[in-house]
Amino acid sequence: MAADSEFISLDAIDIALLAQLQADCSLSNLELADRVHVSPPTCLRRVKRLRDAGLVQAQVALLDADRIARIAGHGLEAVVEVTLDRQGAEHQQAFEDRVAADDAVLQCYRVSPGPDFVLMVLTRDMPDYLALAQRLFTSDANVRNVKAFFSVKRAKFRPRVLLPERR
Repeated sequence: MAADSEFISLDAIDIALLAQLQADCSLSNLELADRVHVSPPTCLRRVKRLRDAGLVQAQVALLDADRIARIAGHGLEAVVEVTLDRQGAEHQQAFEDRVAADDAVLQCYRVSPGPDFVLMVLTRDMPDYLALAQRLFTSDANVRNVKAFFSVKRAKFRPRVLLPERR
């Protein structure tokens, strides 16, 4: 990262660019420029500035889970609530570091009130989930309680970041 995103100012064009990229990052520079009503060179320069500032973390493809499931199987998705025995900052950070390093953990949130963490996990099947539970929860003496909710259907999935209103 060349610039620190804390000090970057965003105008209406930057916000429009981020909104378009968030909706579909596969747009060509020409298409993107047309959608936000700027010239292609301006668009390219601004997108580079936003990327250099670290506001665009990665470009990924969102796969159709139902279509992939027909080929590779559904897998087992779960929302897992975790309560720690000791909630000191160092204990929370140690747990967070351990789960963040595990590929089966898709998302990790510190929450309040209620449990200390909510995890979104994806495993191949129940034996794979059991291995994950033993690896992350059972082997940790600081984990007091774990409650897992297994997904039977995903009704909506829309990864996005809330952007400021366009000025």
